[in-house]
Amino acid sequence: MYKNTGKQVLILGANSDVAKEAIKLYVAQGHHVIAASRSTGELATFVATQIPVPEQVDVRYFDAVAFDTHQEFYNELPAKPHIVVYAAGFQVTNDEALVNWNGTLQMMKVHYSGAVSILNIIAMDVSNQHLERIVGLSSLSGVRGRKSNFVYGSTKAAFTTYLAGLRQYLAPRKITINAIVAGYIRSKMTAHLDLPESLLLEPAYIANAIVQAPRRFVIVPGFKWKIIYNILRLLPESLVAKLP
Repeated sequence: MYKNTGKQVLILGANSDVAKEAIKLYVAQGHHVIAASRSTGELATFVATQIPVPEQVDVRYFDAVAFDTHQEFYNELPAKPHIVVYAAGFQVTNDEALVNWNGTLQMMKVHYSGAVSILNIIAMDVSNQHLERIVGLSSLSGVRGRKSNFVYGSTKAAFTTYLAGLRQYLAPRKITINAIVAGYIRSKMTAHLDLPESLLLEPAYIANAIVQAPRRFVIVPGFKWKIIYNILRLLPESLVAKLP
C-alpha cells in the first residue's frame, strides 16, 4: 500500500506535455502530486499507464479561466502544497489573435488572469506553513515585444512581472518563486507552428528545469536560449523592431 512520505506538489495545467514530464520527475523523487486540469480523463489515463505507483498522483478538475471556482478548488485539496507549478497554456498565432478577440482573451485569461486568481489564493493562505516554492512556466516571448508574437508575448510578460512582484511579497516567508522563461518547446501547443528544429526543446528538458530549479528567479533552460535571452534584453529598440 502506498504511503506518502514526500512533499505535496500541486501542478496546475497538468495535462500539458511539460507538466506530464514534471509529474514523472516529482513522483520519482517520492513526492505526492495533485495533478489539476480540465482534461481529467486524459490525465487519468496518463497516470494509470505512465506512473509506476498511480496512488502517488491525485487527479483533480481545475479550470484556469473559471475564476469563481478557484477558492473552492483550493479549499477541497486533499493536502496543502509544499510546491506549486503553474503550467497552464493556450496559444493562437499572432495573425489570428489580431482578428480573433476570443483567442486573444483566452490567452490573457489562461496565462495571466487565471494564474493571478489561483496563485493569490495559494499565496494568501498563511495557515499553510508548508508552502516553500511557486514555479510559473513563462516564455521568452515575453522578454521584448516583437511583431511576430507580441499578443501572446504580452500575456507571458504580464505573468512574469506578476511572479517578480509575488517573489518580493513572499520573501519574508522565505518562499521561493521561479519563472521558467522558456524558448520553443516541442509540444502539442506548438505543433501547428513553423519553428526552427535546432531551437526546439523537449518537454522533459523543461520539466527538469522546473523540478531542479534553484532559488534564483529567472531560469532560462538551454544554453542557446540563454544567449538569445541576454541578447533580447540588451538590444536597442531600433534593432528589436527589425526582428521577425
